[in-house]
Amino acid sequence: MPMEPKQWIDVVEDKFKYDLDHFIIPSHYEKDVQSILIPHGLIMDRIAKLAQMIASEYDDERVVVCCVLKGGHQFFSDLTRYMKKALNKQGKSLPMTLDFIRVKSYENDASTGNVQISMTDKELRELKGKNLLLVEDIIDTGNTMKRLLEKLSQYEVKSVKVASLLLKKTPKSCGYVPDYVGFAVPDLFVVGYCLDYNDIFRDLDHICAISDVGKAKYAM
Repeated sequence: MPMEPKQWIDVVEDKFKYDLDHFIIPSHYEKDVQSILIPHGLIMDRIAKLAQMIASEYDDERVVVCCVLKGGHQFFSDLTRYMKKALNKQGKSLPMTLDFIRVKSYENDASTGNVQISMTDKELRELKGKNLLLVEDIIDTGNTMKRLLEKLSQYEVKSVKVASLLLKKTPKSCGYVPDYVGFAVPDLFVVGYCLDYNDIFRDLDHICAISDVGKAKYAM
């Protein structure tokens, strides 16, 4: 079931716009980002809360937590670390299996509309009858995730839920909203905390808005 807007943190650009001088930014990115939207500490606190929410909605059945690579891997790592300490409906620890899938749909700062999935048909068939939690970095238009869910529906997965750290507030959205959302962010191209621009900025701890200088410098 899609998360209700009141349950996520709404990042409004004018209120969540921290000066670069307020936090540590790698010197090689000083001109490549225009502002910090979500500092690293706030990201971590929100992930800890999401882990509690997710675990509390599962029974004793094992959950396959699947990272959507590449951007989702830092969120995945931190989320599963917190989920190991969280309790399920029965007040017990949650059994988990970890898996990975690569989905590509971006070039520069735009979605190509073409979705490439790394899992083989054999690997997808192995998901039959299992509870699957997809962990994604950002839902932009929602088209990529919708296509991925349509693909997974062919393999008789018992349940599929999606946890996304970010949900972009864009008029291009198809209307898809995941089951769990960390933050709703403005219609900007955001980088950092392993969100990339052509594979750059994954080594930036905070979530930032990329500058025009950064876009030009790292465009393909």
